[in-house]
Amino acid sequence: MADPTPQEVRDFIAQGLTCEHLEVEGDGRHFFATIVSAEFTGKSRVARHQSVYRALGDRMREQIHALSMKTLTPAEWAETSANHHHH
Repeated sequence: MADPTPQEVRDFIAQGLTCEHLEVEGDGRHFFATIVSAEFTGKSRVARHQSVYRALGDRMREQIHALSMKTLTPAEWAETSANHHHH
């Protein structure tokens, strides 16, 4: 199987998971995904990652070890992107 492109990885995740925001960078060997989904609310980081792995399914079984991800809920994402200074 040819190495997937970041765009393909992004499409695979989007097909299996409803995302508010999704970006994937990578060079075909290593990928880094930022995934924002309301489905992550109330889930641990491990459970969030499992949701993403399920979304990817068999297509990425070989590549999955090369995927790093940041999984955020919309609220966490809003905090991160707004970059508030908390006092």
